[in-house]
Amino acid sequence: MRRISIMVSAAVLTVSLASPAVADRGAQDFGRATLTGFASLQAETFVPGSEPSGSAIGAGPFNGIAAPFAHQPVQGFSGVVNRRDGTFDVLSDNGYGTKANSADFLLRVHRIKPDTRTGKVTVLGGFQFTDPDRHVPFPLTRADRVLTGADFDVESIVRMPDGTYWMGDEFGPWLLHFSSCGRLLEAPVPLDGVKAPENPYLNGARPDIASSKGFEGLVRSVDGRRLYPLLEGTVNGDTPGDLRFSEFDLRTRTYTGTRFVYRLESTSNAIGDATAVDRHRFLVIERDGGQGDTAKFKRIYLADTRDRDGDGLMDKTLVADLLDIADPKGLGGFGETFRFPFQTIEDVNLVDDRTLAVLNDNNFPFSSGRTPGKADNNEFITIRLTAALHADERALR
Repeated sequence: MRRISIMVSAAVLTVSLASPAVADRGAQDFGRATLTGFASLQAETFVPGSEPSGSAIGAGPFNGIAAPFAHQPVQGFSGVVNRRDGTFDVLSDNGYGTKANSADFLLRVHRIKPDTRTGKVTVLGGFQFTDPDRHVPFPLTRADRVLTGADFDVESIVRMPDGTYWMGDEFGPWLLHFSSCGRLLEAPVPLDGVKAPENPYLNGARPDIASSKGFEGLVRSVDGRRLYPLLEGTVNGDTPGDLRFSEFDLRTRTYTGTRFVYRLESTSNAIGDATAVDRHRFLVIERDGGQGDTAKFKRIYLADTRDRDGDGLMDKTLVADLLDIADPKGLGGFGETFRFPFQTIEDVNLVDDRTLAVLNDNNFPFSSGRTPGKADNNEFITIRLTAALHADERALR
């Protein structure tokens, strides 16, 4: 929420520090992106007729909002699927940031329709996650096996051609496979050698990764045969700032042993999301932890697994600085420069070969990046790049 080196064998190649020239070259390739659409969903938006939520976060007020809430908030957009009909599926994460305070937050996908003409986002419906077939082998929070933010912290989502969904979780970290209506279809798939502090199978051992640093990004390959989950944090023993980008074979349901390394520009940064452009290239959100005036680094990179400079890392090209977006038409309402100054920016989607959709996770009711003291809305923007990505046509379906 708060959120390459190519392995030719099972061993990871030794990596070196990334050169600033990578970012400089990227800035020459892609100039200043332009805002082409803006819409927002009010922070205090709730699922009609739903259960109460937020009983464990305290009374507040938080950014002027008292808790608990009479219904489930529509918040925490931590993953996005473009349905290519003007609507999007957006994934709420575990709720309020920790396992301990999110047991009454029901994990859910929302269907939304952003209208950049009116500037409004409409919630069309959605579905909750359940495990009626008892695929989860460890105890769940609820006897009815409706999944909550104390069970999983789902942060990334992809939709398959058969209508099912795969999710990336941070508590395992696990890969989770759900039906089109949110029913868990198989047991959670662990990542070998990596366990988060919330993992129920630590058995007294030390975790390999910090809390809330599991699968923040999840990519479906353009041919639909593989998944690429991207960790948000560095695994213990790896070079600080290096993130594992692993390959998972959907036919065998196993990790292939191939993985790449995405290196953060700063060890204090984190990734927010990733999506495929073609077989080798991926768009990755990289951000600092600031918000509002303290936000200094919110960027989208084009990361390439082919490692053309031979440094053992994914090559990175800057495609958009989200704190410096041209807005000559004033679509965002903040003058000719538009900033996306949120603590957690966790959704990027390829709309067409030069247009990206970007969404924030508003961490309701805690984040206030747009206006100090006021809970952030869920914002949906589209930006046009200065050059075409030359994406595989399958990435645009």
